[in-house]
Amino acid sequence: MVTLNKIYTRTGDAGKTRLSTGEPVSKDDLRVEAYGVVDETNACLGLARLHTDGDAVLDAMLARIQNELFDLGADLATPDRGKPLGWEPLRILESQVERLEAEIDQLNAELSPLTSFILRGGTPAAAHLHHACTVSRRAERIAVSLSRKKGEIVSVAAMKYLNRLSDFLFVAARWANGKGADEVLWKPGGTRGT
Repeated sequence: MVTLNKIYTRTGDAGKTRLSTGEPVSKDDLRVEAYGVVDETNACLGLARLHTDGDAVLDAMLARIQNELFDLGADLATPDRGKPLGWEPLRILESQVERLEAEIDQLNAELSPLTSFILRGGTPAAAHLHHACTVSRRAERIAVSLSRKKGEIVSVAAMKYLNRLSDFLFVAARWANGKGADEVLWKPGGTRGT
């Protein structure tokens, strides 16, 4: 259980923070950036959920994903240094990736196939989900950069989860746009004559 009695500690005033292992790092460390953008994605989902308008299926999926994004943040905040921690770190599981895949398939089954790229927007829920999708893709790019850094490991399941998450959010945004009926398609070069 997490207990937060004091919100400010003043320990970050010099631009430093600590990972869940207690290891001090700069606040602009790639690991901190990765879990920070995962948190940003979570905030985007909170906004989207304000507009799901009684769509119990989608809202339940988003609520679960919000919780899992805290799991993902904990995973990223706990580097694997190959040494015992004295406690079991929280890690993303393959089963969480598989559930995302199943939900992508569930929502996508009711959508018409895409014939073009779509312009991001539409209903308020869809617009926020499109925004969340782009933010989650940024989190994935940062996690990839982190994983390429010498001495840093990002678990395979965490990387897969980030990749599937953006796919899920794209499909969820289409779903929230009248199951695709209210989407605006990109018309390549369509504004050149105006």
